[in-house]
Amino acid sequence: MALKDQLSSDLKEAMKARDQVRLDTLRSVLSAFSYRRIEVGRELGDDDQVEVVRKQVKQRNDSIAEFAKAGRTELVDKETRERDILSAYLPAQKSADEIREAVRRAMEADPSARNQGALMKAVLPGLRGQADGALVRQVVLEELASAEASASAP
Repeated sequence: MALKDQLSSDLKEAMKARDQVRLDTLRSVLSAFSYRRIEVGRELGDDDQVEVVRKQVKQRNDSIAEFAKAGRTELVDKETRERDILSAYLPAQKSADEIREAVRRAMEADPSARNQGALMKAVLPGLRGQADGALVRQVVLEELASAEASASAP
């Protein structure tokens, strides 16, 4: 079943259950699909739909951080619930250890990739849609620091 069809089906269930937060969240993502379809001028494929949901999750994460800074716990809770609802529709994400393994393989495959930009460029295509970019960046920086420390050790 396509992601959009699954969302529409779950929207109907949320209406029946009178789950207002879930209902609003699903409506917002379906609306984002429509905007994106108009923007690109064609029907959205599965990858496009997943990307829209991923963008919605990222927006929720950004909102959570801002609301937390402002001390708005009720809004943090609402945004967290919305993020969790949307995250359920995304493919499983790789763990930090799996990302670390991919980074190490990339470092072994191309010993000249010893800066963040080159390493990110080598690793991200293989992890596209399977890992959060911020987590990949963090692991890359850790691995570069580790490699630099072991290289400078006697």
